[in-house]
Amino acid sequence: MEKQFRSKGRNPVLPPEIRIPDGEAHVFHDKLYVYGSYDVSAKEYCSEEYHVASTSDMLTWEVGEKSLDGKDIPWPDDKKKKKYYVVDMGLKDPTPVYRELLKEMHIPIGLMPKGIRPQNINFAAFVPNKHLLFAPDCCEKNGKYYLYFCMSDYSEGVVVSDRPEGPFRDPVRLPCGGIDPAVFVDDDKTYYYWGQFRANGVRLNDDMVSFDESSVVERIVTEEEHGFHEGSSMRKRNGIYYYVYPCIFRKGRPTCLAYATSKSPLGPFTYRGIIIDNAKCDPESWNIHGSIEEFHGQWYVFYHRSSGNCRANRRLCVEKICFNDDGTIDEVRMTSQGAGEPFALGETIEGWRACEVEGGAYIDGTDLVMKNESRAVIRYCDFEKAPVRMEADFEGEGTLSAQANGKPLNKAEQGLNEIVLTSSDDLRVHSLRFL
Repeated sequence: MEKQFRSKGRNPVLPPEIRIPDGEAHVFHDKLYVYGSYDVSAKEYCSEEYHVASTSDMLTWEVGEKSLDGKDIPWPDDKKKKKYYVVDMGLKDPTPVYRELLKEMHIPIGLMPKGIRPQNINFAAFVPNKHLLFAPDCCEKNGKYYLYFCMSDYSEGVVVSDRPEGPFRDPVRLPCGGIDPAVFVDDDKTYYYWGQFRANGVRLNDDMVSFDESSVVERIVTEEEHGFHEGSSMRKRNGIYYYVYPCIFRKGRPTCLAYATSKSPLGPFTYRGIIIDNAKCDPESWNIHGSIEEFHGQWYVFYHRSSGNCRANRRLCVEKICFNDDGTIDEVRMTSQGAGEPFALGETIEGWRACEVEGGAYIDGTDLVMKNESRAVIRYCDFEKAPVRMEADFEGEGTLSAQANGKPLNKAEQGLNEIVLTSSDDLRVHSLRFL
């Protein structure tokens, strides 16, 4: 049974207990579907299941029952050794960022870089369940929906359904290894992308489960040239191919969603810039993964934000984006309003709608947790007149203050205002209103 939620388009778009990161958005039959992994714990990314979110208007969202269970994938339990086609993922020749991450990551012994001994790796830091499902992607062909997925043992596969929301069945293992697959249908051809640190691309055969290995392009985007970390996503607009991915260029960690462009789906690709940066969504914000998609004439960027003062607990968010005449995309900021309207005077604003936090503040469930001299942002409120006061429902002995576009509330401008909240002590903010 599907669950329906009316978010009014506000960020995050789903309730706090439903966490779908790594969002790949696609439009099928005048409805937008988001395929992502599914966070259930603060201790590790993802889980053994997928759920598909969908919307007809960007205001009301539905989340379906489990669309795939990792325990239904047979090969993680297969003790027979098989050889699969693996193109360089940065494992054989580690990139600078990858070398730093080796102390934290789980890498199957067979994929260890030469010269790095297993005893040098802190496996206790992140040793995932072998049936964990990492970020997926989906496409439609001839009335069938193909969901491409990856698992924590670096294997990749595909399952199929008659419906875009699943359930998906009949798993087939793909002849490659890596994470975060992407699939892209271009006229009568379909392309597949995969990898971390350095990505690879290939044309799929008509059966949608095998590679035309003569078309493989290695290192289609790389950490060194494009800032590529993981999470490939491909779109096409006005003859330009857009490769969207998490980028390390800005902060040395993949909190930015960047893009590169080409005149061909298999490159070469030229780095073009940043679309959005989620670095301030949580003190522990580490990664971003998302996509761009057009729906009802408007383009959007889909991404996630960490919560709970941890790297996981990632929540689906959406922002409107615009293309310039030359095909470039202007960077957008994280907002609380998302694809919906700004908050109005007198409207209740839940604490978990804050889009930026600093100084130790973070989102915890439905609340905004603030520390002494911490800062949180609500972006945006649309005031028809300057508010007289702020009413806040919170726990704690300190005080909560607010400014609108850097001014006292009683001098707030008419129209859009960015609200900055500050605290004099530890507080747990449930909600607030401007009156």
